[in-house]
Formats: sequence, C-alpha cells, structure tokens
Amino acid sequence: MANALITGKMPLGEVVEKYPAAIPVLLEYGLHCIGCHVAAYESVADGAAAHGLSEGKIRKLVADLNKAAKKK
Repeated sequence: MANALITGKMPLGEVVEKYPAAIPVLLEYGLHCIGCHVAAYESVADGAAAHGLSEGKIRKLVADLNKAAKKK
C-alpha cells in the first residue's frame, strides 16, 4: 500500500502508541488486546489472524487503520 503509515507487520503496541485514532478500528475488528502484554511485540496481521480474521479481512483492517491514522 503506497504511503501506508501502518503495515500488517507493525506491532500492535506501536500502532496504538503512534496512531491513537486507530484504537476504535482495532476494537471494531474484535482486537480488544490493545493493552495486552502480547501487543508490544505481536504484529497487526498476527494478532488479527489469532482472532480469526481471514487474509482479506486483515488487508481491509490495515487499510481502515491507515484511513484512521491519516485523519488525525
């Protein structure tokens, strides 16, 4: 994704720290592990997959996270 601020490889903790506007998007997708100790090193894609999201849903999640991050 060109000009992406957030990628699927980024740790969830980094996403939340750098882009607080992404928090509601993560919650909407069922990723309620924002404060979890695993979020410090688990990637967006790995966390989403662990919560049962398909590859297509993960791509949509990353796109929606970037939309939210760019709005700030």
